[in-house]
Formats: sequence, structure tokens, C-alpha cells
Amino acid sequence: NALIVTFALGVFVGMGSTARADTPSLILATDVVPTLVEDLRYATPQNFLKRAVYSDVRCWLKPSVARKLAAAATSLEQRRSGMRLKVWDCARPRAVQWAMWRIMPDPKYVADPRKGSRHNTGSAVDLTVVDAEGREVEMPTGFDDFSRRAWHDAPTTPAAATNRTLLLEVMLAAGFVPLRTEWWHFEG
Repeated sequence: NALIVTFALGVFVGMGSTARADTPSLILATDVVPTLVEDLRYATPQNFLKRAVYSDVRCWLKPSVARKLAAAATSLEQRRSGMRLKVWDCARPRAVQWAMWRIMPDPKYVADPRKGSRHNTGSAVDLTVVDAEGREVEMPTGFDDFSRRAWHDAPTTPAAATNRTLLLEVMLAAGFVPLRTEWWHFEG
């Protein structure tokens, strides 16, 4: 019974909070990557949960991951002038991980909260590429697409394939590891 009360309290406190409360050593990614565009989808209903589960709309990451993201952003700008990175998710409270698992209990797409996600430690980022005007470039799918089309090797349009490859290359060069089932997810 104590475990149930602790879990329920954790869900109540964690929902709507920020991941920084779970991991106080995190830093704002924009302090290291000033060109970063933030569009944290879990602070809005534009996600597969269909509701806002974050109260903070800032990207919090481990300092080492933020530095890798800065390297990726620099590489992107050097390869395609005016292009920037746009983050959809960064650090994530464990309570939000549980809410996601209840809706999508498939480890290909959502980490089992008993083991935790790299997002829970500020070591993962979900992102895309935007042009000089801040418009998202064409990618194979939108964010939170739990279909085979979101995989890195899935067939797609030539433009989406080029953009997906560009994102993959700059993230790999910066030291990130991709998740094969989500073109937007990288772990640092």
C-alpha cells in the first residue's frame, strides 16, 4: 500500500512539473545553443497524450548533452546556412513517462518507466530541422508517429529522406545515438 501511495503521489506531483525538479543538475539548452528553437510538445495538447503534461516550456538537458547539441547546431548551420534545430522534447519527469506508457506500452516507441528513459535524465532530445524562417522542413512523419514510417530506414519522399539524413548526420557527428524507430529521437 505504501508503494501505491508513493506512486500516486509521484504521478500527482510529477504531472505538470518540469524534469528539472527530477534532475537538478540540468541546464537550459538555449544557454549553450542560442539558436535553438523550442516547441516542447508535451507542454501543449499537440502530442499523443492529447493534453499538456509539462508546465515549463524550456528545454532542460545535462550539460554534456547540451554541448553536443551545440556542436550539432553549428554543424547544421555550416552545412545549410540559416537552418536551425527545433526541439520537441528534452528532459522528462518520470511521472510523464508512466502516463505515456499507459497509452503506448510498446518499448519500440516509449521506454518502460520501470527502467526509465534517457529523457528522464536529460540525456535525450527529440528534434527536427527548421529553415531560416523557422518553418519545419519536410520529414518522413510528424512528431509522435508510432508507425513504421517513422523509422530511420523507412521509405519516404526524396526531400524528407534528404532532411532526415542531414539531421542524422549532424547528430551522429556530434556524438548522439539515434533510436531506429523514431527519426527525431537522439541520445547523448
